[in-house]
Amino acid sequence: MYDAIVVGAGPGGYVCAIKLAQLGKKVLVVERGELGGTCTNLGCIPTKALLSGAEMYWGFKKKASRMGIRGDISVDFKALRDHMLKSISLSKKGIEYLFKKNGVDLKKGTAYVLEPCKIEIEETGEVFEGKNLVLANGSVPKMFPPFSEIEEVWTSDDVFFMEEIPKSVLIVGGGAIGVEFATLFSILGTKVILVELLEHILPAEDSDVASEVKKSLQKMGVEVYESSKVSFLDRKGDIFLWGLDTSDGVVEGRSERILVSVGRVPRIGDDLKELGLEIDRGVKVDSRMRTNVPNVYAIGDLVGGIMLAHVAMMEGIIAAYNIAGVEKEMSYSAVPSVIFSNPEVASVGLREKDIEDKNYRIFKYPFSANGRARTMDEREGFVKVIADGDGKVVGFSAVGPLATELIVEGVLAVRFGLRAEDLSLTIHPHPTLSEAILGAFEGVSDKPIHL
Repeated sequence: MYDAIVVGAGPGGYVCAIKLAQLGKKVLVVERGELGGTCTNLGCIPTKALLSGAEMYWGFKKKASRMGIRGDISVDFKALRDHMLKSISLSKKGIEYLFKKNGVDLKKGTAYVLEPCKIEIEETGEVFEGKNLVLANGSVPKMFPPFSEIEEVWTSDDVFFMEEIPKSVLIVGGGAIGVEFATLFSILGTKVILVELLEHILPAEDSDVASEVKKSLQKMGVEVYESSKVSFLDRKGDIFLWGLDTSDGVVEGRSERILVSVGRVPRIGDDLKELGLEIDRGVKVDSRMRTNVPNVYAIGDLVGGIMLAHVAMMEGIIAAYNIAGVEKEMSYSAVPSVIFSNPEVASVGLREKDIEDKNYRIFKYPFSANGRARTMDEREGFVKVIADGDGKVVGFSAVGPLATELIVEGVLAVRFGLRAEDLSLTIHPHPTLSEAILGAFEGVSDKPIHL
């Protein structure tokens, strides 16, 4: 008998299994698809592999001549796609290596939960039992009419199987996924129309952050429609015909592809429903990732909370510790959000839109005042810090070059309640982008030196 059976080898599942093994537990992982789940195969890794190549191309087109670099370049999409596939393969091989290194058993197949802590592999009929069961079944793209009623409408999962770049695409949903694909396709020369139902794209972010990204997308040629929705959709041959209800009236158009990117929903099968799990938006859990069924845990997208790979990983770690008898609780107080748009976006903690108390202090430091950004010919964006009445950092946002890498300092500040004044007296290396963070800390605690 296993100490734990983990269903699903996505970011939450594989990390949970490895941590359990490191804690001395005998672990079985059952995965019906590819190791790494959605993130590795149809999400984070392939998207960033494609975007890395596209951003390199865009950077050359946008800045090379101003830096004295001459020459013509073009995109070989087959080679770019090969780079994506290699990135996926290396990530999967890495997980497989870690399983072997830590003694984690792996069974390929579909796990059907017969009863708490007992599963059957549907393809082979093999039955396995454990003292604990960790459900990491993941999620599927959200789809609804009229898009679900017309063939060959893409979800984010479908994009990575394309063999050539479409000439035009209507992207429905202006959240992180939609914006990243709008960035990718526009750089690759596709005519992009981006539609967002809410007031502005990236609705989870502040309007000033979203505005920076919107301006950049429009410079790339993307048509952005906010407070808008698709009111009509049809397909004639190889072309999609559509109509949009916008604040300025009805807009009609046509495109080669339609991409729906309005989020994902937990993958909850009949076996989980029959198990007696309490289910709301997803499988309900407590702070230790325990469900209402004894010895059954749930993590990642299945929980229906913050559907991010790094959140799933930490939930897997928390579940592993509790299974091993080490009590730890999951904290969502400092969850970083990262968007690989152009410019990049990263946020953690409170947003400005969440603030009503006038005692909070908010300061924005522009990258245009940062020496390193100037050497990179990057002038867009800013770092924004929010501090409470005691000067503790409670919110942090960055939109600009390498924002997704710079966010960690903000995460630590929010997570541990660090004071902006103390951080402003912490030496930051020169010349680096991190000095923009220093300037924001200075601004929220006193006055910035370089502004």
